[in-house]
Amino acid sequence: MTIGLFGSCGNSRWRDQFITIYEKMGINYFNPVKDDWQPEDAQNEAEHLANDEVILFPVTDESLGLGSLGEVGFSILQAIKLDSTRDVIVMIDDVLNDNSKILYDESLVIESIKMRALIKAHLKKLNYPNVYMVDTLDDMLSITLHLKEMNDMRKKISKFTSK
Repeated sequence: MTIGLFGSCGNSRWRDQFITIYEKMGINYFNPVKDDWQPEDAQNEAEHLANDEVILFPVTDESLGLGSLGEVGFSILQAIKLDSTRDVIVMIDDVLNDNSKILYDESLVIESIKMRALIKAHLKKLNYPNVYMVDTLDDMLSITLHLKEMNDMRKKISKFTSK
C-alpha cells in the first residue's frame, strides 16, 4: 500500500508528522514536495495520483490552495471511476490563517474561501464509501492508519482464497 501525500504544498509542514509516523511503521508513501521540483516531475505525480491506494488531500489554511482545490475533484473522480478500492481522504480548512491573508491579494483570498466552501458543500453530498471528508489532520492520519490495518488484514486472509 502506498499513500500519496497530495494537497497543500509550498511552505506547508503538514507532511512532517505523517512521514515520521509512516516511516516508523514501515508504510510506503509518496511525497510530491521536492526542493528541486522540475516540470518533468509532474509525470511521476500523475502516476501516483492515478495509482496510489490512498490519496490524501488536505487543503490547509497556509496557502490559497487553488491548485489543490482543483485536484480534489479530479482525484475523487479517478478513485471512483478507475478503482473503487482506492481511498481518498479530504480535509479543507474553511479560511486562510492571518499570515496567509497578508501574503496574498485580497481578491485571491476571497476566491479561495469561496472555492473551499463550494467544494466542501459538494463533497458532503457525495456518498461514496471510499471518499472520506475529515475536519482535522489528526483525523486524516487516524484514518490512514486504520486503512493500513485493513490492508494488512486483506493480505492475511487473501491466502485463504482459492487460486
